[in-house]
Amino acid sequence: MTLRQVTVVPLRIGGKLIHSGAGVLTVKSPYDGRDLGEVVLATRVQADQAVQCARAAFEDYGQAPSYQRSSWLIEASARLEDQAEVFARLLAEEVGKPIRAARAEVERAAMTLRLSGEEARRLQGEVLAVDATPAGLGKRGMTIVEPVGVISCIVPFNYPLNLLAHKVGPALAAGNTVVIKPSPKAVLCVSRLVELLESVGFPPGTVNLIACDPEVAELLVTHSEVSAVSFTGSASVGRAILKQAGLKRVVLELGSNAGNVVARSADLDLAAAACAAGGFVYAGQSCISVQRVYVQRSVMVDFAERLTTRAAALRLGDPLDDETDVGPLIDEASAARVDGWVAEAVSGGARILCGSTRKGNMFAPTVVTDVSPQMKIVCEEVFGPVVSLLPYDDLSQALAAVNQSRYGLHAGVFTRDLEEATQAVKDLRVGGVVINDSSTFRSDLMPYGGVRESGIGREGIRFAMSDLTHLKAVYMPF
Repeated sequence: MTLRQVTVVPLRIGGKLIHSGAGVLTVKSPYDGRDLGEVVLATRVQADQAVQCARAAFEDYGQAPSYQRSSWLIEASARLEDQAEVFARLLAEEVGKPIRAARAEVERAAMTLRLSGEEARRLQGEVLAVDATPAGLGKRGMTIVEPVGVISCIVPFNYPLNLLAHKVGPALAAGNTVVIKPSPKAVLCVSRLVELLESVGFPPGTVNLIACDPEVAELLVTHSEVSAVSFTGSASVGRAILKQAGLKRVVLELGSNAGNVVARSADLDLAAAACAAGGFVYAGQSCISVQRVYVQRSVMVDFAERLTTRAAALRLGDPLDDETDVGPLIDEASAARVDGWVAEAVSGGARILCGSTRKGNMFAPTVVTDVSPQMKIVCEEVFGPVVSLLPYDDLSQALAAVNQSRYGLHAGVFTRDLEEATQAVKDLRVGGVVINDSSTFRSDLMPYGGVRESGIGREGIRFAMSDLTHLKAVYMPF
């Protein structure tokens, strides 16, 4: 099946395809506006049915042996690898991701599923010396790791395959069942991956998919049979979820305005290449995209020239073209917002070094200098291809500036001085510090998440599994 054969994407509830609901959503290409398919939207009753089916399936799937859960996930990984080009083209068309970046995402998603399958076999508790206190004499203690139940997985548009894999992979590996709510901008590729998961043998009801309006999606947060919510998206929605969820497990991977630091000791070519790639990949639509770059004053001019040369050389165009570096933003409203924020900065004294041109959803890679910390392109999450340069004199000053944000997800630091690298690791208040690469770097097996308004909890298979399981304490005579 190719993308152009898709007419209507159904709901997937309890192993059944449902072709009617609250209405139909038309999915359009962000690049040229073509209709790509139609998606059935769930009613509130259907959302409840999805949760109830997941709960019923959990009674059996939660007891499934770990080798079986592992085998299904590894088989899903292999099938995704076999269909990699189909999925990559689907990503390129539906969310406008340049085909080379789309292929990389498919590869990562397959690896995430494989790592989840491997981790399923390593989920274990421990034996504890209860007799370390007098009350425990004659007893041994141990812990058993158990799944929590039904997980609501709410997935964004920007990395719909890999972020879906990061939610369902650990959840299924641990023995949970899932209800998936994709972004309305990325339903087609998510639906196809769910279809693939069903095909490898997961029991009906283990994996459920509903596209729906926000009012219906609220049920996936408040429902009494939902045990945990895993959400990736904006800080404002994350706050609402946290308020509505009550006594549920909640994992929130939210936004950022990632800070990067370039010291005078840095390899400036390496830093410029990494910041250009990290700031403009997928048109900057990543929560760890390079946004603020603090450059030591003595190398500011040199670094700015290297970065702008690289940014200006990037090719905008059709996401399906192998030569394209930067595709469209997800919709015209997003492109207009980014354009407006840059214009507002310029009116406040900022200076454009390159880019800042828009045509429809396309926005040229843009480098801005002479900015102030209060400008939206500095203090808010741009989520577009805009990088701001800010000078500093002393490293402590730069690290403090990175920390002066309500966000704290990833930071990149470029230096060839070990003491500077050590100071950055110690002083930066973020979820991840990357030395001699940009904030956009991520390893899928490492813990990933932020502090402050960048979220709570961690992704990364083993670490996500700890948020989606609980420990049962067992005491036995010995």
